[in-house]
Amino acid sequence: MESFDVVVVGAGAAGMMCAIEAGRRGRRVLVIDHAAAAGEKIRISGGGRCNFTNINAGPANFLSANPHFAISALRRYTAKDFVGWVERSGIAYHEKTLGQLFCDGSAKQIIDMLLDAMREAGVALRLRTSVAQVDKTDDRFQLTLADGRKLACEALVVASGGKSIPKMGATGWGYEIAQQFGLRIIETRPALVPLTFEIGMLERLKPLAGVAVDAVAAHGKTRFAEAMLFTHRGLSGPAILQISSFWREGEEIVIDMAPGVDIAQTLKAARSGRGKQAVVTVLSEHLPRRLAQVIAEEAGATSNVGDLSDKAIAQLEAAVNAWRVKPVGSEGYRTAEVTLGGVDTRDLDSKTLAAREVPGLYFIGEVVDVTGWLGGYNFQWAWSSGWVAGQAV
Repeated sequence: MESFDVVVVGAGAAGMMCAIEAGRRGRRVLVIDHAAAAGEKIRISGGGRCNFTNINAGPANFLSANPHFAISALRRYTAKDFVGWVERSGIAYHEKTLGQLFCDGSAKQIIDMLLDAMREAGVALRLRTSVAQVDKTDDRFQLTLADGRKLACEALVVASGGKSIPKMGATGWGYEIAQQFGLRIIETRPALVPLTFEIGMLERLKPLAGVAVDAVAAHGKTRFAEAMLFTHRGLSGPAILQISSFWREGEEIVIDMAPGVDIAQTLKAARSGRGKQAVVTVLSEHLPRRLAQVIAEEAGATSNVGDLSDKAIAQLEAAVNAWRVKPVGSEGYRTAEVTLGGVDTRDLDSKTLAAREVPGLYFIGEVVDVTGWLGGYNFQWAWSSGWVAGQAV
C-alpha cells in the first residue's frame, strides 16, 4: 500500500493550491482527481480567460451561515498575494468592471502556473482516479480507489467542489465524506444561476430573447447593478446571477431596467412637450426598442404619449423602474457557476479548515459553506482556503 503525508482529493483551484503549499513545507503530497485534466473549471472560467480573483475580495462578498468564518483565510492569503504570484509568473492580465481580474491570454496560463508549482514542490498528480471508500484508523486514513488499489495518508484534504456543472464531473462526493465522519451539511442549492419563468410569462416575453439591458436587480435590501439578459427560459446576465444567490423559490425580485432615469418624469415631460410621439418612441430613448414595445403593449399604452393618464404613467414607471417578477425556478446545477451551502463551518476550524472532531481531515474550496459573489470571488476563496490548509496539513 502506498503511503503519503497528505492526499488531496480534487485537482481544482483549492486542491492544487493546498498541495503546493504542503509540498513546499516538505510534505509528501498526492493529488487525485477523477477527471482527465486538472483545473477544468479554471479552464472554462471567464470565457476561457479565467477571472482569477477580484481586487475587492473581502468577507462582505461571501454568503455563509456563518459570515465571519471566511475572515481568517481571506486576511491571511489575499487577492494581492495571488496577483503577486501571477505577476511573478509573467502572466499578463487586465481589470474589467468592479475589480474583476482576467488573463489577457488563456486560462490555461493559470493552470500551467499551478501545475509547474506542484512539480517544483514535489507533488504527485494522478488523474482519472476515483475514490470508492474512505476509512480511518487512529492516526491514518485509508483510501480504496475505484480500481481496488489502496492508499494511506496522515492528512486527507477534500477539495472535490460542489454539484455545479455536472457535465464537468461535479458530484456530491465531498458532502458524503463529510457526513460519513459526522460533519453537518448546510442545505445545498444552485447559485450564480439564470432564473426561469412559467410558460405563460415566457410566451409573453418571447420577443425579448437576446435583449440585454443595464439593470439593478434587488431582493430585499440586496441590490446588484450590472447587465441583465432576457433568454428563452427567463433571465440571465451578471445582475441576475448575483441576485440568484439570495433569491428563494416563491419569492419575487425587483428590477430597475433604466437605472438613474425617472420614467414617470420623463413621460410627463414628453406628454407636455411632444404629445404626438408614440409612447414606444419615448421609452426607446432609455430602453432597447423591443423591450419598450413589450412594456407599452403589456400596459396597453400603444397610443401617443399625450394621451397617457397619470395612472398609465405610474403603471409604466413601475414596469420599468420597479418591475416585480416572481421566477418559478432556476436552470439548476447544469448552468450554476457555484453551489450554495455545503460543509457546515461550525464543524471546521477557520484558521486551518480542519474538521474539529476528526484529526487530519480538511475541507476546502466550494465544498465548504462559503460562496462568493460573481466576479472572481470564488476563486479567491479557493486560493485562500487552499493556502490556509496547506500550512496546516
